[in-house]
Amino acid sequence: MGSFSSDVVEIARRAAAPAQAGIFSGDNPAHWNVNDPIRLWVIQVVVIIGMTQLLALIFGRIRQPRVIAEVVGGVILGPSVMGRIPKFTTTIFPNESMAALNLTANIGLVLFLFIVGMEVDMRIVRRNAKASTAISVAGLVVPLGLGAAVAVPIYHTFTDGTSNFGYFVLFVAVAVGITAFPVLCRILTELQLLDTTVGVVVLSAGVGNDVVGWVLLALAVALINASSGLTALWVLLTGIGFVLFMCFPVRRGYGWLAKKTGSLEAGGPSAMMMTVTIVMVFISGFFTDIIGIHAIFGGFLAGMVIPHEHGYAIALVEKLEDLVAILLLPLYFALSGLRTNLGLLDNGITWGYVVLICVVAFFSKFLGCAIAAKLSGFNIRESGAIGTLMSCKGLVELIVLNVGLQAGILDTRTFSMFVLHALILTFMTTPLTLLFYPPRHRVNTGSNPPRPLAVTSEAEAGAATASRNDLQDTLKSRFSVIVDRVEQLPAVMTLLQLLRATPLSAPQVPAPGLNEKAPQQPDTLSPLTQGLHTAERRISVDALRLIELTHRTSAVIRSQKADSLVHSDTILAVLKTLGYLNGMDVSTALAVIGAEDFPVHITQHIRDAGSQMVILPWVAPSLPVEDSGAPPSTVGESAGPSGSPISGTGDVHASTSGSTPFDALFQQKRDLSAVGGQAQYIRRVFAEAPADVVLFWDRGLPQAFESDAQYHFFLPFFGGPDDRLALSFVAQLCMNPAVSATVVRVRRTGDEVLSPMNTIDEAKAVNLLHADTTHTIFADTVYGAQNTQTRLASETADNLVWTRYTSSRGMPEQFAPALARIDFAEEASNTPLHTILDIATRSLAGRGRLVIVAGRSRRMATDSHFEELRQLCVEHNASLGSELPKVLGDVASAFVAAGSNASIAVVQAAR
Repeated sequence: MGSFSSDVVEIARRAAAPAQAGIFSGDNPAHWNVNDPIRLWVIQVVVIIGMTQLLALIFGRIRQPRVIAEVVGGVILGPSVMGRIPKFTTTIFPNESMAALNLTANIGLVLFLFIVGMEVDMRIVRRNAKASTAISVAGLVVPLGLGAAVAVPIYHTFTDGTSNFGYFVLFVAVAVGITAFPVLCRILTELQLLDTTVGVVVLSAGVGNDVVGWVLLALAVALINASSGLTALWVLLTGIGFVLFMCFPVRRGYGWLAKKTGSLEAGGPSAMMMTVTIVMVFISGFFTDIIGIHAIFGGFLAGMVIPHEHGYAIALVEKLEDLVAILLLPLYFALSGLRTNLGLLDNGITWGYVVLICVVAFFSKFLGCAIAAKLSGFNIRESGAIGTLMSCKGLVELIVLNVGLQAGILDTRTFSMFVLHALILTFMTTPLTLLFYPPRHRVNTGSNPPRPLAVTSEAEAGAATASRNDLQDTLKSRFSVIVDRVEQLPAVMTLLQLLRATPLSAPQVPAPGLNEKAPQQPDTLSPLTQGLHTAERRISVDALRLIELTHRTSAVIRSQKADSLVHSDTILAVLKTLGYLNGMDVSTALAVIGAEDFPVHITQHIRDAGSQMVILPWVAPSLPVEDSGAPPSTVGESAGPSGSPISGTGDVHASTSGSTPFDALFQQKRDLSAVGGQAQYIRRVFAEAPADVVLFWDRGLPQAFESDAQYHFFLPFFGGPDDRLALSFVAQLCMNPAVSATVVRVRRTGDEVLSPMNTIDEAKAVNLLHADTTHTIFADTVYGAQNTQTRLASETADNLVWTRYTSSRGMPEQFAPALARIDFAEEASNTPLHTILDIATRSLAGRGRLVIVAGRSRRMATDSHFEELRQLCVEHNASLGSELPKVLGDVASAFVAAGSNASIAVVQAAR
């Protein structure tokens, strides 16, 4: 046979090899192949993660920790439920594949215990050391004793007597007495208890309880693995020596290396430090495993040597937590569920012992810790919450039970009984804590009494009454700034800068020479400063930094260290520096809470700070500017009603001259409805805030630096409490010489309605501006039902305020320069939104960087502009959706629909 024939035969032989062709040759990917285990491993991982994520969504709705979803998912996949499906277990989880799955799960467990070690901060124990020590001791001694007592009948009833009685009693006692510190941290954080007296004491007691529990477990494992008492002694002595070695030489050496590489000062590990850290974790786990103690103890010890300065531990956790929490750790607890067979709990005696274990485990912890807390000075509710929280099980007990199962101390039935009891007690913790310690009974550590909200100058001076027309009531002096991400800083800095009375470019008095006498300073002050000093007031800013609490461990560590992060947070540091440079008093606060709790916390912060106005910066998705054929617009430019831009800095460009009737038909829709998930959050702040609110949407920075930058504010005044507040706010901003304004009072003329839209435009309007009502769980600010009396009262107040500002009658002298920089005008139109857009297009060019100020007017508005807003959306082919008009109001939404690129400030008066 020639060479060609030989080559053909060889190719055919290779093609027939199933290992090369895979599924195309009929290979079953679910079949276990020891030479290629990745296939079945991937299938197992996908099934476990899918089941875990699904259950986590369900249990998360009732505020249960994620570990319950992971274990319950394993129970469902195991012999208790899906294992009863024919060939399910032998196909997806065959016994031959469990070694590979178990190896991966144990790698994840070691890394998880490393992260848990970083969570344990021994400095926490110093807080309320006396009370936490008493609670920790009571929470260990009583449960260990009762756990040992209940272990005796369980041993004689459910075991065959082959396992060592003493080891069995020790394991049951540890399982009953230990507290799941990682789950405890997450429950405290999710219930916002970390900054309460109960949270501080429970966290301190939990640390001590956790460390002692791990020591007892290490002792139990060492005794089981040792063949004789002398061997057990060597194991314990070696373990103690290794703990000392890790806590002193390794800890100091690691800290020195972190400083030497600059990682500690940078607040995060470099690539080399990550390499050193991972190698240290696995070598530590390897050593504790070979001396007869489980590898998890090595991972835990490695975590305790990591320094916490400058947020280094948080950054290190962030690099590992997603891989561990999403992929590796669910495998371990799913294996716990796979080993659990609830079908073995098939008689009344077994279920009776399950109830007994639950009762003993709960009440031994609850009564011991609650009584110790009551004797330490806590009231009944606080003592009950402390006892409930300390009875929490979860991750740690499951690890203890798995170690006991692998060591042969527990059989499958007793293992299943204790897993079920761990799930029940963990499930009970959150609802019982809320029952004992609801938010209205909580006491925060170091909380200050709230300041009064808005106090006028007469009240501060001791006068009996205060007038709404007083200068100090018109000028806001106490602001709360809410920031939750760095992208919001430009908006906050811009608005705070404009609140200054004197721009940064003001001429400075030269310093005198050595032999020169310093010039006498004039007694007169700038208008705003004089007004503020007269009433002994100064602009103060209470900056609240919000960090979203997620299920990540790094967020939990942040929540524990909120009191120290407030001094090192970059955003707060920028705001403090800005306040220092601008002569403002800036106080800071930081909270790590769930996103759904942001509005509630903001409301409480406003009350505690006594703020008059809340500055709420908004960073919405980039909205496109309408393409009118003009050159690219600069900051401050926007498209007008006819396609021409509304410019705050440049000339007005004409619309494209070559347009055809078909352009409007085939015009691409500008989707402006993607306002992000913050819409509901902002609406809740508007609805619940006890002070005035200004939502500032900064639409971008200038292209180049301008030393003499001028800002021009445009306020369409329609009337109502929000517009009246907006007028006074614009007047205060105009105290800054770099700010000017145009205020136009617009009145709707007659009862004429808009021209009816044809069928196509009507359908287009429905698509572009959804009129459907989004159901919310809070009372949103909406148009209120007005009668003749309320409308007359509102119009009277509008006329008084308008006359006051336009004629300067009754206004203090300090307001004269500000009012001189405001142009007042009146317009009448049956299409007011089109009118104000036309004014902004034709009259405000070249006046400075344009900022639109509008009252939100969702409450007690004079008129609704919804129909005209729909028409604007059709004209400009702009899709606003249903959320954007509810957030901004109709007037501000009209500028967005028209393609405005100017910054927007939406104002709402307090109720």
